[in-house]
Amino acid sequence: MYNHLIRRGKEYNIFSNDIENRKKPMLEHNAPINGYCGYLEPGKDEKALERGDRFVDEIKENIIVDFEKNEAYCMHLKGEHPDSMVHVSTFKIIDNIVYMTYYANTATAEEDPYHQEARLAFCPINKTEEMTIVTIQKVGDQLDGKTIDRVYDTILLYKGGDELFIMWTASADGLYYRLYCIYNIANKELSVIRPNRFRVGEVVNDYSATGIATAFAANQIPYKEMFSDIGIMQKITSREENGETYYYTGSYSGYLTFVIKSKDFVTWEYVSAPDFVNLSMWENATYVLGDKVFYFVRQYDCNQGFLTCYDLKLKKWEKPFLIRDAQSRSDFIYYQNQLYLIHAPLDRDGIGVVRVDTDDISRSETVLVARMHESMFYPFMDVYGDEVYLSYTVDRKHIRLTKFRMLNYVEK
Repeated sequence: MYNHLIRRGKEYNIFSNDIENRKKPMLEHNAPINGYCGYLEPGKDEKALERGDRFVDEIKENIIVDFEKNEAYCMHLKGEHPDSMVHVSTFKIIDNIVYMTYYANTATAEEDPYHQEARLAFCPINKTEEMTIVTIQKVGDQLDGKTIDRVYDTILLYKGGDELFIMWTASADGLYYRLYCIYNIANKELSVIRPNRFRVGEVVNDYSATGIATAFAANQIPYKEMFSDIGIMQKITSREENGETYYYTGSYSGYLTFVIKSKDFVTWEYVSAPDFVNLSMWENATYVLGDKVFYFVRQYDCNQGFLTCYDLKLKKWEKPFLIRDAQSRSDFIYYQNQLYLIHAPLDRDGIGVVRVDTDDISRSETVLVARMHESMFYPFMDVYGDEVYLSYTVDRKHIRLTKFRMLNYVEK
């Protein structure tokens, strides 16, 4: 057990200036959806509630480990303090090692970016006591002459081999960026930290708040108001395009939510944003199947999220399908040739699972509604073998990993 890794290289001249642009931004406004193809109220499905109760029992019985720094962990590390707040998990299981990212606050119990740090933790799935927890970046660090003054959403992405991409939001001298570094699994080394890049058409800027706005304006693409941090979603899915593999996911800042893709996890290209009126806000889950990108996002000041999909060949968005009580981060998984949407309710006290009809989203159906009777924030799922593993935040105090068998809740 240790809490440091070797970082190779130096971080010099890593930031770039946004392109010059004299075109005015084209801003869109949030407004309620005025046309949709269907409406689902999962909480009124009695069978789904019964399945949800069984689901809660199973995941509580199968808790594997919590990944935050607790008192037991800190006893072995001179000068370390237990975490006061932890939030937003992403994990990947590779060769029976669990790699987990999240952000943490050791100073206060608040979700406060001015006191947070980006984390990587890992341990053998069958020897969780052999856990390593590493600070990737924290507020106060220097990066190429800039001071890191805020840290937020931290994720990891993996496409095979020995490279694990760790990506997070950080403000450098007051401007939010998406940053990344690479963890080499074989050598247990971290690369230098660099900003991601954001492409719209022929324009490529740093993946920053101003870089995004300038790229949209230069291409005269309308966009919604951005504020606070910049997010990239954890779930990636791939598609072959002109002989190359592209990885798709969602990105967001405030009311702006859109689809992005990348070949290398470094430069991300804008794909599209829903073109119908809506109240989108924050995290937007995506999943690519064939030529379609399935898309779900919560809405501001509204008790339902919307499910839609984008046809990559026709470049057309489908009319949205509303799902009641969806006001937190969501996710998709693909299990035994079926796509499932995982959504979280307004009270962040459980999750819902919806079977997505990929031919007609208006025929999508509720699978289960789980009421935890305790905090359950921001679920993230990944299939490993025959089981589905689930991580989530408990009351911003624990980053928890558990597992369940999907076949226990779906029709054979």
